Amino acid sequence: MRKLKFVLIAAVAMAATLPANAQSKWGDTPDDSVACISNVSLYQEFYKQKSYTDCYEPWKQILQHCPRFGKTIYQRGPIILKSMMNIAQTAEERNGYIDELMRMYDMRIQYFGEEAKVKAMKAQELSTLRKDAVKEVYEIYADAIRVGANELDENYVTLYFKATVDYVQAGYADPTLIIDNYDIASDLLEKILDDVADDSVKAAKIRGYISNVEAVFSPYASCNQLNEIYQKKFEADPNNVAMLKKMTDIMMKKGCTDDNQLFFSATENLHKLEPSPATAMRMGTMCLSKKQYGKAIEYLQDALKDLTEKKDRYKAYIFLGLSYAGQGSYSAARTAYLNAAEVDRTKGEPYMRLALAYASSSRSIDDGLGGRTAYWAAVDELRHAKQVEPTEEFAAMIDPLISSYSGYFPKKNDAFMLDLIDGHSYTVPGWIGKSTIIRTR
Repeated sequence: MRKLKFVLIAAVAMAATLPANAQSKWGDTPDDSVACISNVSLYQEFYKQKSYTDCYEPWKQILQHCPRFGKTIYQRGPIILKSMMNIAQTAEERNGYIDELMRMYDMRIQYFGEEAKVKAMKAQELSTLRKDAVKEVYEIYADAIRVGANELDENYVTLYFKATVDYVQAGYADPTLIIDNYDIASDLLEKILDDVADDSVKAAKIRGYISNVEAVFSPYASCNQLNEIYQKKFEADPNNVAMLKKMTDIMMKKGCTDDNQLFFSATENLHKLEPSPATAMRMGTMCLSKKQYGKAIEYLQDALKDLTEKKDRYKAYIFLGLSYAGQGSYSAARTAYLNAAEVDRTKGEPYMRLALAYASSSRSIDDGLGGRTAYWAAVDELRHAKQVEPTEEFAAMIDPLISSYSGYFPKKNDAFMLDLIDGHSYTVPGWIGKSTIIRTR
């Protein structure tokens, strides 16, 4: 009793001498400061002893009278309040402590900021404490994403998406919300992955979260389901740019682009309404898949005018080469492939594509050997491709082609009749025009 009396006297004396700028921590009035200081020692001592139920009352007084005392009182709050929930005698009493915990998170935001992070913490706590609070949990997570998506870590992003699915399954929204929020969650996780790409341990952890999101999304992700959901929206509002962007992005992520008329129509509308290098690129690849080579070339050339990302320019040149090759314009195809090789000097694919073009055009080569000399040039390009990209995976793709194309080399007798001798130099005629070495079988 004497000790408590001493603490109270000391508190009053201290409060009287507090400078004005101390009010932010010790309360806004002298009475608040007295109440705060009187309870700090009790709160800290009980917490140190892990006597959390005894800690509750002085902690509550600090929260009431000096809510700016420190972030620690909010960090410890969940432990203290959960200890009270554990001894609650009735459901009503337990719910009262849960409500108190939710208010505490709101106070933490009010006095210490970090709104997005704290809202996500609040949503996570509520989801574990009240299994039926599906609607409220989702709305808190959605608000956290709205105010600061980039401030949330991978755990909260994953929980946000799971809350989305629970919200839809409970009947509060249609499945379109799952698709829209998958787009948000997957983009955020990919950004986090990019940020930790140099740390293999962290990167593996993030990939695990990405896999979890994919697993949750999987039941809603079939191309048939996406088409069914988006077909109605497209027919109702085919010129809604925001909707067109979302649906085409999701369809691309899930690989629902090949032979998909809805995706083609949506991308075409988007390109007309808001043309960009990205939409021109998409239109080019789709026209290529439909063997509409002329249109593909127009779109891809248009895209290349403004594409700046290395990987995008590389892909555009490869697709442009394929489009030219598809219509038999092999010289233009070679130029496109070599441009791709210039953009990314680590890739062997451009030289492999060029080898395929040589082989495809062999019958048009007038060399007296049925165009078989084209395969010398093709094998040269394939071997060069292996040097540029010396990986086992790439070699596994190239080696069978080298073996196959070598089987098309001219026979020794046929070459001899044209004074072609193994090991001598030779320039392949026609559009190929490449200097090579004579090889026979």
